[in-house]
Amino acid sequence: MPARIDQPGQSGTWTTREIDVVETEIALLDGVPEGGGGSAVGVLLGGVLTGGPSWEWVFYVNVPIGVIVFIGLTRTLPTEPPTGSRVRLDVPGALLVTAGTGTAIYGLIGAGDRGWVSAATLGLLAGAVILYAVFVVVQRTSRSPLMDLGILTRRPVTSGIFLILVATALMISVFFLGSFYLQHHEGFGALQTGLLFLPVAVATIIGAQAAGRLVGSAGARPTAVASMLIAAVGLAVPAFLQGPMPVVIGVSLGAAGIGAAFVASSTTALSQVAHHEAGLASGLLSTFHEFGASLGVAVVSSIAAASLAGSTDVGFSQAFTFAAVTAAVSAVLALLIVPTVRPAVADSI
Repeated sequence: MPARIDQPGQSGTWTTREIDVVETEIALLDGVPEGGGGSAVGVLLGGVLTGGPSWEWVFYVNVPIGVIVFIGLTRTLPTEPPTGSRVRLDVPGALLVTAGTGTAIYGLIGAGDRGWVSAATLGLLAGAVILYAVFVVVQRTSRSPLMDLGILTRRPVTSGIFLILVATALMISVFFLGSFYLQHHEGFGALQTGLLFLPVAVATIIGAQAAGRLVGSAGARPTAVASMLIAAVGLAVPAFLQGPMPVVIGVSLGAAGIGAAFVASSTTALSQVAHHEAGLASGLLSTFHEFGASLGVAVVSSIAAASLAGSTDVGFSQAFTFAAVTAAVSAVLALLIVPTVRPAVADSI
């Protein structure tokens, strides 16, 4: 959910050369590879848990992880209270944007089963639009709005949002398709499937690490275009060649490009905003990351429905083709909309 905790009353100028922003961007380039690879590692660990204790452990394992993270946060986060003027939290705005986002994601998640033009799907999506419209009205009339809607009109932010939406949709889609293909069509067990996704995890991290270096020297636009082209080439492999190895190789190559796209999206959206707007821009990226995940699965599950329900591989081929075409089209759009300005972090690394 996009949110801003401090909500400063004054508007700041763009300060991409400030040391705080530079440090944020360096941390971003260091953290994105781990974040992108985390999704792929999750598939591997999910297979290990499902093939070992039982599938329920994919939920149980979150409890000790949450406890460890909580203890770590209590030891590392600053304890000093925030300084400066304090304003009221925009509770109506927070409730509206949360309700709108939740309604939209719930509608997208069930679209593959209920149908894209079913009354339930259309009703939920229409409800989300209405909630967002009311949110906009509240933000324009509130004395302490949750977010500055003007940030959505900035080219770096909107292009970064576009990239993370597409990258997440592609990443979750290929995980979904690859897992179903290997288990339901090829007959592999959960543990075998998880192990076959190990190259995907490694490729994601490598792609993100490479993009972290390229975006600093060449800029976000070449990185974004190259990442989507690599993803398109990789996803085209399982679209035309069937079998476990073509699927693993193609998905791994595609994941390398998608991992690079995550870096391009984050640096594009965050490197040219004021320091006090970084939290809001990051919240927008997180929100559209969730939209991308639900949208990607909903679309490819609809395309691959015949394969998911039967023994044919036609649906998988069609779904991978759709993913490859989406990546190729996104490369063209990235060439047109992603700014050419190099991030300030490039001069500091």
